[in-house]
Amino acid sequence: MRKPYKTDLTNAPWKILKPLIPPAKPGGRPPEVDLRAVLNTLLYQARTGCQGDLRPHDRWPKSTVWDYFQQGRDDGTWPRITDALRRKVRAAAGRDPTPRGQGAGQAVNPPGLVCPSPLDTHFVEA
Repeated sequence: MRKPYKTDLTNAPWKILKPLIPPAKPGGRPPEVDLRAVLNTLLYQARTGCQGDLRPHDRWPKSTVWDYFQQGRDDGTWPRITDALRRKVRAAAGRDPTPRGQGAGQAVNPPGLVCPSPLDTHFVEA
């Protein structure tokens, strides 16, 4: 078993994100791709700025990750994930989970914390 990267999803965030990811389309053979590993690859690339061709060899291939990224972009998965995380962060900070008067797509972080990427669930001290 490989040593996890700092950007890998732990069980707690994965438990939140897993139900937000659409299931595989019916028919055909079962998917062979571990979606958690795909998300871990996306988080690694978002956090490090690593180009797809330069990612570590224990990550999914660039083409697989890109295909899942495009699918999530096109079917609305990424906004659903961002909205769910925003609601949880706001509730944890004692704020109304649904922001009012805020532009679409703007991230809401707890006071003093910065989220480096919309997909990144690892907050850092500001």
